[in-house]
Amino acid sequence: MIQQLGSMDWMLKELADGVPGIQQIVVLSADGLRIARHGGDPDGADRLAAACAGLQSLAAAVATEIPESDGRMRLVVIEITGGFFYLMAAGTGSYLAVLTDERVEAGLVGAQMRDMVVRIGAHLASPPRHDGKAG
Repeated sequence: MIQQLGSMDWMLKELADGVPGIQQIVVLSADGLRIARHGGDPDGADRLAAACAGLQSLAAAVATEIPESDGRMRLVVIEITGGFFYLMAAGTGSYLAVLTDERVEAGLVGAQMRDMVVRIGAHLASPPRHDGKAG
């Protein structure tokens, strides 16, 4: 199983505290299940995780159109009215999603997310699910 929900809370809080403007952070599995969150409410985090599963799949499909690509999504950034959305591959079968307001320093978010993924990436490996069960 993936690392326990509560054990990542301090790391997610550290990311949020280190970058002014971060509103919500969600760690999710490739199939769209929330692993951990900081900020926002649990239902919103679940909706965001589900949406991210579709987005990472779409990004991977687009990546196959680049001849030199290995087809894996690394980072998606979407500028939306009022802020930004970031989705980054975080480990085998897991992703880190961040929602920010518009005052955020956009480059700093990506850099801090990369640093976090390097520190905790091995702990974020999420095995594929079979019949609704991990493994």
